[in-house]
Amino acid sequence: MTGNPIPTCNETPAFVFAPWNLKDTDMSTPYYVSPEQIRQDKEDFVRRGIAQAKEVVVLEFRDGLLMVAENPRKTTFKISEIYDRIALAAAGRIAEYEALRVAGIRESEIKGFRYYREDVTAKWLTNLYSQHMGAVAQAWDAKPLEIELLVCEIGIPDASTHSGTQRNQIYHIAFDGIYSEEEKYAVIGGRATTITELLEQRYTDGLEMAAALQLVTETFQTVETDSEDDYEITPETIEVACLEQTAERRKFRRLSTDEVARLLS
Repeated sequence: MTGNPIPTCNETPAFVFAPWNLKDTDMSTPYYVSPEQIRQDKEDFVRRGIAQAKEVVVLEFRDGLLMVAENPRKTTFKISEIYDRIALAAAGRIAEYEALRVAGIRESEIKGFRYYREDVTAKWLTNLYSQHMGAVAQAWDAKPLEIELLVCEIGIPDASTHSGTQRNQIYHIAFDGIYSEEEKYAVIGGRATTITELLEQRYTDGLEMAAALQLVTETFQTVETDSEDDYEITPETIEVACLEQTAERRKFRRLSTDEVARLLS
């Protein structure tokens, strides 16, 4: 008979793994990492990613909310319409906030169709985003989302005759789902702290759109001057949109490059 012999019942093939041959000293001991350390590692990981992201600024002007982002790309947007009076601004990984943008539009349309359009609010949408981002951040075996969000809603002009929203609302959502309500202006991105400090010195109430846009671009230019990156602030390298009180049912409007150039001239 040719070929390899078939082992008898008293023989053990060489390829069979026999765990009883291992000694206790050969077993590795699982290591322990505290929940606090895991959270800190995730936060450091996200901060390193967001530190490379260009900034987005949302601030109030006389007729609504102005949103400006450093974004030289023409194929992707950092600022988007979500619903009638609601817009979303994001900084970080494009694929991750694009998925949240689409989900926000879908959930808003479903709620507005099933109930009333007035039931779709920035606070409700912020809670949805917060729950999802928090669940991802708390999962021990999942990478946290490397994004920050600003959910914006323009207020009702005559609040005395309407219920619900009475003023402009800006919600800042961190990667772990923790959110805060901002007043007058908000900034996300790698150098958000520096830009916020500059706006604290320069911002005034009741700005016209042109003045508000000029303020943001000058702030961007100040930050870029101190940076090592060769990034020029021009109408072609920024993305601008707004939520306007004077608009019809849909308050969101994206400004073209020519319109941005005219406002900055």
